[in-house]
Parts: sequence; C-alpha cells; structure tokens
Amino acid sequence: MSLVAPTARLIDAASGAVLGGPDLAAEVDRHAAAYAGFPPGVVFARSGTSVPAVLRYAGAWRAGRPVALLDPGLDPAVLADFVGRFCPAVVVGLAEGGAGATPGELPKRYRAVDDPTLGPVWVREGACADQPHPDLAVLLATSGSTGDPRFVRLSRAAVESNAAAVARALAVGPDEVAPTSLPLYYSFGMSVLNSHLAAGATVLVVDGGVLAREFWQAVAAHGATSLAGVPYNYEMLHRIRWSPAKYPSLRTLTQAGGRLRDELVLAFHEKITALGGRFHVMWGCTEASPRMSTLPADALPERVGSVGPALDGGSFTVLGPDGAETDRPGVVGELVYRGPNVMMGYAENAADLARGDELGGVLRTGDLGHLDGDGFVWLRGRLKRFGKVFGVRVNLHDIEELARDHGPVAAVSGPDRVVLYAEQITDDDARALAGRLSERLRLHRSGFDVRTVERLPQLPSGKIDYRSLEALG
Repeated sequence: MSLVAPTARLIDAASGAVLGGPDLAAEVDRHAAAYAGFPPGVVFARSGTSVPAVLRYAGAWRAGRPVALLDPGLDPAVLADFVGRFCPAVVVGLAEGGAGATPGELPKRYRAVDDPTLGPVWVREGACADQPHPDLAVLLATSGSTGDPRFVRLSRAAVESNAAAVARALAVGPDEVAPTSLPLYYSFGMSVLNSHLAAGATVLVVDGGVLAREFWQAVAAHGATSLAGVPYNYEMLHRIRWSPAKYPSLRTLTQAGGRLRDELVLAFHEKITALGGRFHVMWGCTEASPRMSTLPADALPERVGSVGPALDGGSFTVLGPDGAETDRPGVVGELVYRGPNVMMGYAENAADLARGDELGGVLRTGDLGHLDGDGFVWLRGRLKRFGKVFGVRVNLHDIEELARDHGPVAAVSGPDRVVLYAEQITDDDARALAGRLSERLRLHRSGFDVRTVERLPQLPSGKIDYRSLEALG
C-alpha cells in the first residue's frame, strides 16, 4: 500500500493551493529524493500543521526512511536530549511552528544545511553506529510534548494496516475531505492523515484548531466532510453551542483520545444524524498505530458508553482475576489487544531502534474493561490511574465519572486524598461535590479536595495534562 494514493489531494487552507494527482506524486518523489543525500538513519521531523510538514513526512515514507514526528513546540532541551540519545541522520522542519518554536542550538556532530527541497536542516556528520531495523517506519513520543524519554516503534506494515482498517470502518473514499483538526505528531492526527491519503481522499491542511474562526472558514470554503476531535474539543464545541447544521458538507464526526461524557456523545450523535450524518466513537493508543476499535454509528444510542468492537484484523481478550485470558462477556480485567497494527516495542536510545518486533502483535493495553456478548468493549479506566484515600485504593477514572455532571473534570492523586479539578465550579458546589463523593465511596469528605480552575490544562493533542495538575500539589 502506498501512503499517498493516486487520487489523494492536499489543500493548503492558508493559500487555497491544491496539490493532487501527478503533481502531488511528483512532490512526494522530490522530497523522497532529497533524503538520499544524507547519511543513512532516522529522520527527525518537527511537524507543525503545514503542507511542507506533510510532504516531508510522505517523502521520508516513500524513501523508506524511519521518521520521528515531533512537536515543533518541544522544549529545545528535550529535543537536544532526543538527538543525543537517538542519533538521527537529519533533523528537518527547523522552521516549523513560527518564531516561538525554536529548535535550539546546533547539536554537536551536526552541521546546518539549507536544502532546496526540505528547507533548513541539521545533518549528522557521518552515519550513526546503530542503524534502524528495516521494518521500522514511524516513531512517536508516548506523551507528545511532555518529554517522555521513550518512543513507540511502529513498523511500516502496522501503520499501513491500521490506515486501511480505519478507512474501511469509516467508509473513507476519494470524495472525503478531512481537515487537520489535530496535530500531525499526535497519533490520532497522524491516523486521520494516513487513512485519508491512503484512501485517495483530500486532506485540508488548516492550523489553529476547532476553536479558531479560520478553521471553520476553511471547513466551509473547501467543503470538509468530517471532523475528528478529542473529548475536550467536543466539550468546548458544546459550550459555545456549535452546530454541524452551519456546515452542510459535514457528514462524519469522530471522537477518540479519551472518554467523552455519554450525554455529549448522544448530543452530537443526535445533531449529526438529524442531518443524515454519523458519529463514531473510536478507541486506540499510540502503541497500536493508533486505533483499535470503532463504535458503529448505528449502535447509538443503545450502546452509548462502549467504544465498539475491534477493527478488522484485530481482536480483544480480557486478562481476568485468575491471570488467564478470556473473551467471556462481563469479565472485568486488563484488556489485551491482538492485531497487525501493534507496535514493535519501545525505544529509549539509538540501539533500541535496531531491534525487531518484540511483541508479536499482542498488546497489554493497561486499560480496565470488559467485553459484552457481541465483542463490544466497555472501558473502566486505566490500570494505573489509582489513588489512595486514608489507605483505601480508589479508581480516579470512576471519580471523574461520578463528577462529570459538573462539566470537564480531572482527578489526580494527592497525599492520602484525591484532588478533583472542575472547570468554573463555585465554592458551594465544590463542597457539595466533595460531600457526594464522600457519601458514594463511604470515605470521609476530607479525603476529597475539589478545586476550581478556569480551564483544565491541555497537551497539544487536546488531552488533559495530568502532570501539570499533579505538580500543583
């Protein structure tokens, strides 16, 4: 499978320029050829939301170069650490992200080059001693821009199979137009790009996100047919009373990246189905290239709360309390996924990039849940997202679910208590909520510290930045 099908197109929302067919193929080939002049090894690509960023990625793919998609806003010290540990052959996209997104100082053993195709780049002086495995295609940081020291290693076959499975699940064809509502270095954003380009559809490259006026102007002007968002995106759209009726071309809404409140799933489902469209809840993780399941639109509203069955080619089991795997309905435990899209493994340095497939297509997800009789997945939170209140272990996900009627909330573990952050909650409501949690969980109310915030901090992907909340103490 080619990452860019013959009918695929890119639209630059800023200029209105359209690149497709033979012209797009020629540009991808030109970018692929540009990598031939560099030492062998991994490409580090600082990838903002721009057509040049897409072409650098697609060119590396065409050239058979493993490429790490990086946030252009990554702290220069973190980027320097990545370069030192992973020994990339070249760092491209140095101009991505604008003046406030500097890559930092030129690393040792690298020289600065102004390439006529790729723009300003850093080129390593000589090949790295450790060369990547021939199956390696994409590297993604496990936590986006947080400086997590690991990369997820994705093979070419894993990325290709997932792009094809997602395109089938969503019926993506050449007439679809998908805007870049999520960062390209975030696995969900990469998935939208991959699945549409591979299916021969159009990708509308527009920066700014779903709350920017320019984004919706581009959606209207270029007839975007779908919108992908994480829970916070839909929370904000709900808050501003956004309606898809204002954009007649929209016919598909997809949501992944965390749990969206059931009432909002139903609200957006009702809005889009009233217009003849569909709402899909999806679930995945970076380690699965990245999507594992999709809830069919016609399963709503009956199965609200589920993330659906496995994508084509995949399957789920549950690791039960006895340590044995089962697909029996109703058994709660860690969900185990099998499929061709499972990562090769993690990498913490250049030597790890040379390693082959270490998982054999089996991924312990770290998520708690159960299956129903039809194989639909019902999530119950993260295996490691627990806190302790007076020595009693509590599930932070469950606490968030109990408090979601107050709007966006996030629970983190404090010293012998749970700290719950709620957007714009009043002091009286905070006390009442702490009392309700105390009553439901049968623990003293002093174990629940409910605090108000104007807005929950977000990662660039739109997910809640739990680390920032934990640092507040």
